[in-house]
Amino acid sequence: MNTRNVSLPRRGFLLGLTAAGASLGLAGCGFELRKAPVFAFKSLSVSGNSAIINQIRRELRATGSVTVLSGEDASKADVVLEILSEDRNRIVISTNSAGLVRELQLQLKVRFKLRTPGGKDLLPPTDVSQTRDLSFNETNALAKEGEADLLFRDMQSDIAQQLMRRLAAVKEI
Repeated sequence: MNTRNVSLPRRGFLLGLTAAGASLGLAGCGFELRKAPVFAFKSLSVSGNSAIINQIRRELRATGSVTVLSGEDASKADVVLEILSEDRNRIVISTNSAGLVRELQLQLKVRFKLRTPGGKDLLPPTDVSQTRDLSFNETNALAKEGEADLLFRDMQSDIAQQLMRRLAAVKEI
């Protein structure tokens, strides 16, 4: 009798049983894909025209549940989002023996607060920041500048998503 033929169906059965057990384990652990945030307000006013503010507006409009108003219509909105500051920094982390830059750290820090048009603070002034490391080479300075711009856009997107989660954490106005 050939033992190789006997073990193949058994191996397939065991692999199927393992896969079924893993999928049941995932289903039972409460794993769930992230859903669109649910906000306690229906309209929000945000003023300004920087790249991060425009990203936040896009994120809010994408939810479909919040009307985004301009800064002039702040009195008509349920809540007002104020971007207090936006800081972009490039910090030299390391240099070579000739004193040329080898590595940079890019930082993006946004400070914001959420309030009602009447002035009640819903979220006190809060900082959200992101950092990325960037190797640097003088011979590829133009390419590295483009890479830094891409990293800043990636950080803007991450900060906008973090801000959405913080806005969704507000449960009552």
